[in-house]
Amino acid sequence: MVDHDLIIAKAASVRAHLDRIADKVGTNLQLFISDVDRQDIVAFNLHLAVENCIDIAAHIISENGWGVPGSASEMFYLLEEKGMLDQAMTERMIKAVGLRNLIMHEYVNIDLKRLFATVREDLNDLTVFLSTIFQQLGISS
Repeated sequence: MVDHDLIIAKAASVRAHLDRIADKVGTNLQLFISDVDRQDIVAFNLHLAVENCIDIAAHIISENGWGVPGSASEMFYLLEEKGMLDQAMTERMIKAVGLRNLIMHEYVNIDLKRLFATVREDLNDLTVFLSTIFQQLGISS
């Protein structure tokens, strides 16, 4: 059975990380590019926010006995297959996982302009994911 308290706790962590990111990207691109600490805070919190979304997906899949996905991206495809996510949300979460992978494995090669634009334009995708999961599980937000 899906543990709603666990989902709520993970969602709270995602929201806290998103708040921290929003606090650091509420500036202009030049300040972001020139401030290594700001870049690190954004990248670290984005990594953790996406990781918590992956944890939520993994818990739902595991507790429902839906198999063992081979990757984080496959988890979101499986949630789509089971009717938990629509195709557009799945694609946005896979994009988030890709950025998380880039942060984890190739941080020195990250295009800072792309990172800045992504967190300013697409950060809400994780919030929409949480709302969708809450709705699907009947959790009031």
